Amino acid sequence: MDKEEVEKKKINKMTLLIMAVVVLVLLIGGALYYIFHQKQQMKELQQTYVLDKEAMEDDLNEISLQYEGVKFKVSNDSLLNLLSTEQAKVQRLQEELRTVKATNTKEINRLKKELATLRKIMRNFVIQIDSLNRANEKLTVEKNDAVKKYQQASSTATSLQKEKEKLTERVTLASRLDATGITVTPVNSRGKVAKVIKKMEQFVVSFHIAKNVTAQVGEKIIYVRIMKPDDDVLMKSRANTFAFEGKEINYSMKKMIEYSGEEVDVTMYWNIEEFLSPGAYRVDIFADGNLIGRKSFSLEK
Repeated sequence: MDKEEVEKKKINKMTLLIMAVVVLVLLIGGALYYIFHQKQQMKELQQTYVLDKEAMEDDLNEISLQYEGVKFKVSNDSLLNLLSTEQAKVQRLQEELRTVKATNTKEINRLKKELATLRKIMRNFVIQIDSLNRANEKLTVEKNDAVKKYQQASSTATSLQKEKEKLTERVTLASRLDATGITVTPVNSRGKVAKVIKKMEQFVVSFHIAKNVTAQVGEKIIYVRIMKPDDDVLMKSRANTFAFEGKEINYSMKKMIEYSGEEVDVTMYWNIEEFLSPGAYRVDIFADGNLIGRKSFSLEK
């Protein structure tokens, strides 16, 4: 083999070696690029997982706050218990999400499904509560209307009752008997007018029961009280009493009359058996539990 062929073989071997090195460099470069690209993709994917997890945490925080806000709008105990139960599930899910790794796609997907379920339940609660609130508002309006109508009716009834009471009072006042022309005459033993106390034997009390077509007719008991200057009542017995304004009070004289609605003249006599002092005296006349007349007179020593 000559020298030229040997050189040629050497050149060929060198060329093949260079080519092999170049191919190897290219392969190594490609492998390094692939590895770098895969790491870059993995890094981006991990970042996506982290952002996804953070988004889930934000969603859970928002749902938890929504539950807390909704609970303030609810007064129904059963519904409050349901809301508290679902809120506890959200808090449990938050705790699980805090402990799970962002790259644990299996757990993350499971928690996503639970999150979707909780979000759906939250929406249903909101719809239900809004419906209840609208119903409550409607009931409140209806209640207020009913209260106003009741108050108006009550006010009308009260007014009618007051008018009835006033009318009844007017009728009662109109139907009361009235003693008019009252005179009190002290007389002596011969029936003559006595001007000094020591000669007085009797008080003659005369008056008219006025005509009243609205008064109840029939038998009437007329009571007379003779009041001394010290406001003590002249009486024959402490047992002589009649009812007046819820109390039993003493009377001096009484007389039964027949009243037909027309004027009736009445005369009553008081026999003086007690010591009388000079001063201002008074005669009060009663019928049907009412004071129907009064007359003052004076006695001189």
